[in-house]
Amino acid sequence: MIHVRILGRGIEKELEWRKGLTVADVLREVGFNTESAIARINGRVVLEDERIEDGTPVEVIPVVSGG
Repeated sequence: MIHVRILGRGIEKELEWRKGLTVADVLREVGFNTESAIARINGRVVLEDERIEDGTPVEVIPVVSGG
């Protein structure tokens, strides 16, 4: 299982892990794309093509923009 926490929204989800799961896959599964959020694993910002191991906690940080 992958534990996903969406910062600033108070949402936490558990996703079933599968072989080859990437950060981009996790973002899509929780309703974001790589342009609307970034991800952190163990406090480190990760790229969307990074593979995720089973049991990895992922923090999703929605991108805020404005003028």
